[in-house]
Amino acid sequence: MQIFNRRSKLLLTCPKRLSSYLRQEVEALDISVLRELATGVEAEGTLADAMWLNLQTRTSHRVLFQLGEFTARTPEEMYRAVRDLPWEEYIASDGYMSVVSSVDTPSIRDTQFANVKCKDAIVDRIRQKAGIRPDSGAQRDGVVVFLYWKDQACAVYLDTSGEPLSKRGYRRIPWKAPMQESLAAAVVMETGWNGYDAFVNPMCGSGTLAIEAALAALGRPPGMFRPNFAFMHILGYDPAHWEAMGRRVRSAGRRRIEGRIIVTDANPEAVTAARKNAAAAGVDHLMEFAVCDFAATDVPADGGVVVMNPEYGERLGNVRQLENTYRRIGDFLKQRCAGYTGYVFTGNADLAKCIGLRTRRRIPLYNTTIDCRLLEYELYDGSRRHPTMNEMNEAASDGTVESA
Repeated sequence: MQIFNRRSKLLLTCPKRLSSYLRQEVEALDISVLRELATGVEAEGTLADAMWLNLQTRTSHRVLFQLGEFTARTPEEMYRAVRDLPWEEYIASDGYMSVVSSVDTPSIRDTQFANVKCKDAIVDRIRQKAGIRPDSGAQRDGVVVFLYWKDQACAVYLDTSGEPLSKRGYRRIPWKAPMQESLAAAVVMETGWNGYDAFVNPMCGSGTLAIEAALAALGRPPGMFRPNFAFMHILGYDPAHWEAMGRRVRSAGRRRIEGRIIVTDANPEAVTAARKNAAAAGVDHLMEFAVCDFAATDVPADGGVVVMNPEYGERLGNVRQLENTYRRIGDFLKQRCAGYTGYVFTGNADLAKCIGLRTRRRIPLYNTTIDCRLLEYELYDGSRRHPTMNEMNEAASDGTVESA
């Protein structure tokens, strides 16, 4: 376990525009953040901290633990530097490993060649020390090594996650074009919903938004559904320590929430998928499911948030056919959701105009490679209250938010 207490740089990766959310999460877990990057955050900690981050963070995709950094102009220089690292302390000689990489350097035309060269350096070192070498392959179900090589700058990490953390394990039925779990978690964070009022999710699809909302409100860690992480195969891993982490977060979580979670979709197959996914996540008992047109969704009178992720014509629907849908969304928000804060996630700015309501904020996000906005609407009972000058100045000065 000694290696698990050694401090080094931690690199947590995430999709574009989620770095600020990830930074909030890491700092809330009392891990030292060194800097925020375009697609992640750099922190400092131990492999034990990396385990904790794998369990707890909702917006990260991978947690990387740096073993070394060096300069290399050629594959041979990279090979020698990697071979000098004490791999016998990390990987069992009779174990299994894989190498993945991000390579952009003049001496390498094929990334796969760099992976093989790095793998050769590792297994040659272990064979020299132990007499035998570990197996290797493309599967990420053992120790995973990540090679970063940009121009002459190289860094080698243990990828402590293995499979991306966005693959929670609860989404048994993905339905159509599902929102990635890490993105859904960021959307829920942006709404500020904490479980004390209603979370209304028409057009639920596979239910990812509602499930992530329920898990966050309960304080249930997203990593609890994963049976395997790459750190479990590193020499010195103590299963009892991992089990203690799980008990710690479970004891700190909530068993119930006060607010209602309303989940609806016009397609019965989507509602079935959402119900089964919620059951796999252990939160189906907190949700009220219904098959209905979004405009017929039950909206509790006490207020809360309503979050919608309609089609936006990029992959699923014809844009012209969706114009009327977006107009009806505006009518639904205005007529049925007074006292709520409304959110519409879309990747089509022209369709968004059809909603016909004034946005309070327009938060830029990506859905994979699609440039999207999370539109926020303050839905007042009666005549719409105009924002105060302070609110307008605050929105304009926030670098992560576009002006409405």
